[in-house]
Amino acid sequence: MSVTKSVIEKVKHMDPEQKEFHQAVEEVMETLEPTAERHPEFVKNNIYERIVEPERTIMFRVPWADDKNNVHVNRGFRVQFNNAIGPFKGGIRFHPSVNLSIIKFLGFEQIFKNSLTTLAMGGGKGGSDFDPKGKSDAEIMRFCQSFMRELFRHIGPETDVPAGDIGVGGREIGYMYGYYKKIRNDHTGVLTGKGIEYGGSLVRPEATGYGAVYFAAEMLGTRGHDFKGKRVAVSGAGNVAQFAIEKVNQLGGKVISVCDSSATIIDEAGIDNDKLRYLMELKNLRRGRVSEYADTYKTDCFEGKNVWDVIREQGIKIDVALPCATQNEIDGANAQGLADNGCFCVAEGANMPSSPEAVRVFQASNFLFGPGKAANAGGVATSGLEMSQNSSKLSWSRDEVDGKLLNIMKGIHKSCLDAAEAYGKNGDYVTGANIAGFVKVAKAMIAYGVI
Repeated sequence: MSVTKSVIEKVKHMDPEQKEFHQAVEEVMETLEPTAERHPEFVKNNIYERIVEPERTIMFRVPWADDKNNVHVNRGFRVQFNNAIGPFKGGIRFHPSVNLSIIKFLGFEQIFKNSLTTLAMGGGKGGSDFDPKGKSDAEIMRFCQSFMRELFRHIGPETDVPAGDIGVGGREIGYMYGYYKKIRNDHTGVLTGKGIEYGGSLVRPEATGYGAVYFAAEMLGTRGHDFKGKRVAVSGAGNVAQFAIEKVNQLGGKVISVCDSSATIIDEAGIDNDKLRYLMELKNLRRGRVSEYADTYKTDCFEGKNVWDVIREQGIKIDVALPCATQNEIDGANAQGLADNGCFCVAEGANMPSSPEAVRVFQASNFLFGPGKAANAGGVATSGLEMSQNSSKLSWSRDEVDGKLLNIMKGIHKSCLDAAEAYGKNGDYVTGANIAGFVKVAKAMIAYGVI
């Protein structure tokens, strides 16, 4: 059995219930076999087995009281996976689905995503099974403060720098950072995604969505295309989806879809900037459902279905897909539906939104396929830029940050193609992203010795 396959089998044996983590390890390890042949020092130093084991896993209870003074308890997690090239870095997710397997999968992916940015950031992830939907601001504040009462002892600007993720936006970051600052008596850049008024970076809210579109534009360019006139499907309706739509509009494309957990809307006229402003108000301020968008603009609304179900079942033609919702939202059947309906480019704005079966369909159909660790690295890249600004006590202009983000995404795209070519997999962004991210971390781990 090969080195990488033996690692996959060991992970499954040691943690048989962690299916999401297994999927992430398989996706990476299956592409790394050529590195074992070319770098025997990686095998000698057992890098493949060491890199799938987190440096530390922290689990804790989070007690909090609701507005009626009823006491609840949730689980909190922080997985500090690998800090070979910089402090642990990765978001905090608040969602009922959060468990140790999901946090480990996200933290493992973060190692390679952060490596690809070329910035000095290791990989980590955290979160809780707390559901912020339907909670008051006061309830969310109390939960965030309780969460930080434990997390604060494990993080720091040169140790571990969390950020936002699903269910954790500017409001939640503000509550957590304010409490950290109070109990530590320390005003340092220990969280990213902060408000501009207290150390945040311009373009950080837009960065993941913008970055995914920048990466897709680079992929399209390899075949002589751009976004002008392209029909684009976007899933999700949150921060990433909203700013992906904004950037597609700026580049001349037409977005025809968004969805949330209740429904999908298809707007054949396109979600222009005026409609996007309405969607942002609906989701960010009123916390409403996309069905209200359908009522307002008289568009089709499909209850209980995601975007990819609708495209497959309705035969809707698109050119580019930007999955920006959650893991495994595109299965094999939906991937085939995209291929049958003319799509030829997918850039993942979410973490692992395409199932292994979907990825196989994309590759067999000669798609331009940008995996999440490359295509959605814009968010963490701009978090790294926020860290740099905090360290130097500077605040860069919007154009300066956006320019740096664009250059980082172009650099990631080139690194993926160069690594794929170097290892005999021309044009394979999955292999290229995994190898380019892995080799840098592996060499740093060897340099440190056995620690």
